[in-house]
Amino acid sequence: MSASADLRPPRRKGRELPWWLLVAALLAVFFLWSIAADRDYNIIFGALVRGIFTTLYVTFFAFLLAMAVGALVALARTSNSIFFRQAATFYTEIVRGVPMLVLLFYIAFVGAPAFIDLVNWIISPAVNAGWIGQMHVRQFDFTWRAIIALTIGYSAFIAEIFRAGIEAVPRGQVEAARSLGLSRFATFRHVIAPQAFRTVLPPLGNDFVAMIKDSALVSALGVQDITQLGRVYSVSTFKFFETYNVVAFLYLVMTISLSLLVRMLERYLARSAGEQSRL
Repeated sequence: MSASADLRPPRRKGRELPWWLLVAALLAVFFLWSIAADRDYNIIFGALVRGIFTTLYVTFFAFLLAMAVGALVALARTSNSIFFRQAATFYTEIVRGVPMLVLLFYIAFVGAPAFIDLVNWIISPAVNAGWIGQMHVRQFDFTWRAIIALTIGYSAFIAEIFRAGIEAVPRGQVEAARSLGLSRFATFRHVIAPQAFRTVLPPLGNDFVAMIKDSALVSALGVQDITQLGRVYSVSTFKFFETYNVVAFLYLVMTISLSLLVRMLERYLARSAGEQSRL
């Protein structure tokens, strides 16, 4: 037997039962019972639950924008133009080298004021004529500053995921599609995109879960998410243990639920691909 064969994981007969999920579900039921039975936990949960909307709102919009920007950067990195390739590479390498918290502060306190100054310079003729008023930096909501920062930070990582998915499609399939008369767009739509999507779905799901956790960084700007509300409540009541138990529980419910949804989608796409290959 070769050394490489010894490193292979043992083959399992049938589908392995998700015992970890059963244990997690039992712990969740126990914790929900504790919240319902314990007055302190009940009050804390009621105080923090409104932060779930802010957390999901920031994560959802930031991830959608990051995927859009990441797709454009990935297309630029796989472009035939050396200018677009070098510009996209510069963007991904610089952004990935900056810590997310530093990027958050930079966008919030440097980028946002610079953007407002630029807008005021553009509309200065209309301001001088008295048609409109000058913009102020306080009009730039901190929630959207956080969304923009997360968008920029994650778009660089998502761009690399998309690029890897695109380059994983065999070159021969692309050349065959082109030889059949398909345009570059039609080739991308019908040949590259479907295969690349199945490849990039697992890492995209991981990034989405990671963004939910990284959205806690927006509490540094005072955005009223779960973490910020938990910090305020624990400081005012000194119930740190109970408060952060609830904070951790809420994040675990969101991340595990989304991880399970991504796995279900992966299995569905794998079955669809298997059925198409048998046709």
